[in-house]
Amino acid sequence: MGEQLHEKPPDLSTWNPDQLIARVAFLEQQLKEQTLKYNSPTLSPKTPSPVRKPKNARVNREFDPSKYSTRLIALKFAYLGQRYNGLEFHPNNKTPLPTVEEELWKALNKARLVFPTPNPLLEPDEPNWEGCEYSKCGRTDKGVSAFGQVIGIRVRSNRPVNRVQKPASFEDAATGMGEPSHPKDLETPALPVVAVGEDATPTPSSASESVSDEELSFHPIRDEILYCQVLNRILPPDIRMLAWCPAPPADFSARFSCKERRYRYFFTQPAFTPTVGPAGLLSGPNKPDLSAGRSREGWLDIDAMREAAHKFIGLHDFRNFCKVDPSKQIENFERHIFHADIEEIDSQQGPVGYIAKPGFQQYEHSNHDPLSRLDHDLRDQSSTPTVYTFTLHGSAFLWHQVRHMVAILFLVGQGLEPPSVIDDLFDVSKTSGRPQHEMADDAPLVLWDCIFPREGANSRADAIEWVYVGDDTGGGATNVDSAKGAGKFGYGGVVDDLWRVWRARKMDEVLAGSLLDVVAGRASRGSESLAAEAVGPEGTVGQSAVSQKIFQGGDGPRFVGKYVPVMQKPRMESVEAINARYAKRKGFEQNEETRETGFRRVVSED
Repeated sequence: MGEQLHEKPPDLSTWNPDQLIARVAFLEQQLKEQTLKYNSPTLSPKTPSPVRKPKNARVNREFDPSKYSTRLIALKFAYLGQRYNGLEFHPNNKTPLPTVEEELWKALNKARLVFPTPNPLLEPDEPNWEGCEYSKCGRTDKGVSAFGQVIGIRVRSNRPVNRVQKPASFEDAATGMGEPSHPKDLETPALPVVAVGEDATPTPSSASESVSDEELSFHPIRDEILYCQVLNRILPPDIRMLAWCPAPPADFSARFSCKERRYRYFFTQPAFTPTVGPAGLLSGPNKPDLSAGRSREGWLDIDAMREAAHKFIGLHDFRNFCKVDPSKQIENFERHIFHADIEEIDSQQGPVGYIAKPGFQQYEHSNHDPLSRLDHDLRDQSSTPTVYTFTLHGSAFLWHQVRHMVAILFLVGQGLEPPSVIDDLFDVSKTSGRPQHEMADDAPLVLWDCIFPREGANSRADAIEWVYVGDDTGGGATNVDSAKGAGKFGYGGVVDDLWRVWRARKMDEVLAGSLLDVVAGRASRGSESLAAEAVGPEGTVGQSAVSQKIFQGGDGPRFVGKYVPVMQKPRMESVEAINARYAKRKGFEQNEETRETGFRRVVSED
């Protein structure tokens, strides 16, 4: 070996080409063999390095629903609707935006709070409420928000499972078979509901009930899952759980148990930016006090809107204030309105203060010294747009009813319709078909609250005992958790989450409002120059030379040309004609029997 290492290398300069080629081929073959030998696992075994599991690694265990008990609860939650295609999910109907129900389903499913019955007709990622006793209160449309939406649903519980099993059938009972496939199949005696903070220990209703010591010590609120907090960790930030009810009434349905729904529609005063100078003045004064001069476009007559809103109160036929859905074959359009009013929202001063400058204010003669103004409202006029709501409480509502009501109120507020137009639309003998007019925008509408009064009570007060986030200390919460607000305040609390959502939008408002002030006030040339700037090319002023602007609740007005009064617009078909045409097209019978039992398809006698 040592001789080979010290062997003198050959003198390649004396080799002919054939010898050199043979030498290169020999060396290449040796290199190939050495490479194969080195990479071969059998010839050169290696000791694999041990694979370390990451610290606190989660193990995906098979989830067995039969190990858990369930309970029927009600959930109250809120959402901002602009990013969603409404509340309700419809199978086989893909929408450009997700629905709120899809987000709820994903959160409930991810938290393993629901155990639905498999439905082969649905995709794995589609909401499946089979077997969950699911019900919902108000079905909001695309873009509409809700601050008091309510659902009823059966969810997983922390309560210990009583292992006394119900046989699936008499045959299974005889053979000892019948493993429960769903937690509802487990014998779980109902324990009485205990109020928050109550220390009494639940007791079985009879001595024959088999209840373990562990079950007796279970408190239905303190020891329960923190449903709202668990879901809020998973849901998008613009959907927040607010409260839950541990013991809804017997046969509770979020839809049918609700006896009052409350809505609010937000709008600003002015509704859109006023046109500066004489060009923005309307043709006639909206106020009986002629000393105030002509009214300026963009500003709404709140008193006239309030007068019109009060006409909605009571029991009325709202067929001319809704969109008819012929698939439901509705014949009764009477709805009871308990409260309807225009209310001012208390708000702090902010951007968009330019509307208080001369040339933009509501009336022609609003530019005098404040102490000499004739109208007290002008003297107290805020330097920023005032926010109002159309507040509406009713027993139930038809499809798009609120938005059609608001649209008429805006026409009244702009002086295009008198308040008496409400009476004309209620008169079915006079107006059998709804006049064709646009409904109000979706974004400012909010389902504010849902009320569940006690059955048989004269009061409309909500009888549901809600446990709001921060009120409960369930889920084994410690004193430290309680001090942090138990999911309400502090980092990760619902208030903190909503603050972040609000502040992001507030910054958009502040920046856009400040930009408006910069652009509107640039150069500060005075009201005379601004007024001259607004005069048309031929010296025309007012609205005679421009198209009529109509406000419908959106971000700006819509130009409609010459305005046609509502009662002079083309009419839709009557409800009876719409329903009959749909029934005929779908092959439904229409007679007294099928009206009571539901429409069915006509069967040919051939």
